[in-house]
Order: sequence, then structure tokens, then C-alpha cells
Amino acid sequence: MNAEVSIFGVFTPSLLLCAPIAYLLAAGIKQMLGAVGFYRLVWHRPLFNFAMFVCLLGAIELLLSKVSS
Repeated sequence: MNAEVSIFGVFTPSLLLCAPIAYLLAAGIKQMLGAVGFYRLVWHRPLFNFAMFVCLLGAIELLLSKVSS
């Protein structure tokens, strides 16, 4: 999605607005995976967390582009 959103006259990319949402979702999922003990199966925890954030960010952008068009 190449759309820009105007916030008080300042155009910001939609990706910048979706990043905090993806971060909060990733933090919640990270807490749940830690409580379940899933991270014992993961080789590199920070890399897994970053990949999860990127996947969530892409999914949110894709969802918003489908909804807005």
C-alpha cells in the first residue's frame, strides 16, 4: 500500500501507522509463546521475534489495503 495518511496536515506513510499495531500484537504473542514454553524449540529467539513482527506488519498492511480498496 503506497497510501499516505494526513494527520493534522502532515502526510505520513501508512506503514508508519501500522508498525505500532504490529509491535503490540507481536509483544502479546511473544508473551503467550513464552508462557507456553515454545521458545525452547526456537534456535534464535531475537531473529524469530523480528520475523514474527515483519510477518504481522505485512499482514496488517495487506489487510488494510484490501479493506480500503
